[in-house]
Amino acid sequence: MPANRIIPLIIAVALFMENMDATVIATSLPAIATDIGTNPLALKLAVTSYLLSLAIFIPASGWTADRFGTRNVFCAAIAVFIAGSIGCALSGSLTDFVIARIVQGIGGAMMTPVGRMVMLRTYSKRELVGVMAWVTTPALIGPVIGPPVGGFITTYATWHWIFLINVPIGLIGIVFALRYIPNARAPKHERFDLLGMMLAGLGIAGLAFGLSVAGLNFLPWSVVAALTAFGAIFTTAYVMHARRTPVPALDLKLFRIPTFQASVIGGFMFRLGIGALAFLLPLMLQIGFGMTPFHSGLITFAAAIGAMGMKMATTSALRWFGFRNVLVYNAVLSTAFLAACAAFTPSTPVWIMLAILLVGGFFRSLQFTAINTLAYADIDPARIGRATSLVSVQQQLAISSGVAVGALAVEMTHRVNGHETLQASDFPAAFLIVAVISLLSALIFIRLAPDAGAELANRLPVPETRSAETTDQKVV
Repeated sequence: MPANRIIPLIIAVALFMENMDATVIATSLPAIATDIGTNPLALKLAVTSYLLSLAIFIPASGWTADRFGTRNVFCAAIAVFIAGSIGCALSGSLTDFVIARIVQGIGGAMMTPVGRMVMLRTYSKRELVGVMAWVTTPALIGPVIGPPVGGFITTYATWHWIFLINVPIGLIGIVFALRYIPNARAPKHERFDLLGMMLAGLGIAGLAFGLSVAGLNFLPWSVVAALTAFGAIFTTAYVMHARRTPVPALDLKLFRIPTFQASVIGGFMFRLGIGALAFLLPLMLQIGFGMTPFHSGLITFAAAIGAMGMKMATTSALRWFGFRNVLVYNAVLSTAFLAACAAFTPSTPVWIMLAILLVGGFFRSLQFTAINTLAYADIDPARIGRATSLVSVQQQLAISSGVAVGALAVEMTHRVNGHETLQASDFPAAFLIVAVISLLSALIFIRLAPDAGAELANRLPVPETRSAETTDQKVV
């Protein structure tokens, strides 16, 4: 098979592991919490630490790949991810589990962004939507089989084995990557912005952890406020540093590009709600409705099946309606199905839940593909690495924030209701809150020019309209 055809399949191996790992742990959180002696909401620190680790180390991915070679970094990243997976399986406490998840995050921080860089530099813009939709289809097998497989293993064996699944998959990925992925390096080595990475990492860590522990009851509010203030201070320091650094770790000047700005800011708001869905739904089904992890997984995987169905229609939808129309109207549809989860009760027929999750996954998949590809519509080839790093940080931080906001909403509702333990009635408010946040992304997308991303969607550009509207769009 030609290398240009098998390369997307190799990248899909990385996506498969990350997507399956996220869905497997979501359905197994209650069982893991019981085994290691903690509560399910506290385990969201393990989810957040993984996503946070990704966000902190992703800024180094572009520079590292250019310096040491895409193939070397990609294979090393998979190896680190495998090591973290084994560490999760061997964990006996919350601390051990969080550390292992951080190791997984370090591997994922290099694995997916470097893979995306290879794709962007291999295919033209007119091929990008089709390739992105096609390459992620094999990776969607992970979310499809993750919940039921994770639930089945947790119910009928032990949760430890769900992480060991990554070992053979990762080894196969390494073998094929060594054979087919070129070990490309940049002809000119730029100095890495170590100070910028440290400032950005501390800022992201403070903000994310401050928000994540706000929903728990084991830290005083003074500590929560200190963590959040700590993050805000270092984030501000990074912004000031980036303005006077020629090649910053995260190039904030990319926000001057309207399509990139809309993709990152609007995408953050939309992903926040979806990130919360993957955390809230399994907990509600298992703790609130009393389902087994396996039964819960069989229901939640309906959303992934819907996502796979839309991948085949993404290119046509964007060509017919354009990026702006798709992003605005589809944001409304997607969040409506997210909000519908608030109406689920223990007496809701399973077929209704499956239908809502199936159709909702269909529309969310279209939104994700459109957001992911629009970010690179007007990016110069020389800046692809920087854009990839910034987009990846945004994606992971949005999901982490979604988990934090969702858990905080559940905890606050739980306190207001005065229940001794979590009940089904503690979850609806959380679904509505994250749905409203995701819906607000439409206000960002509606500012796009009518022909934004026309080349990506294979639509005829409208120069006179583009020129007028692009001029009026400013950096937020």
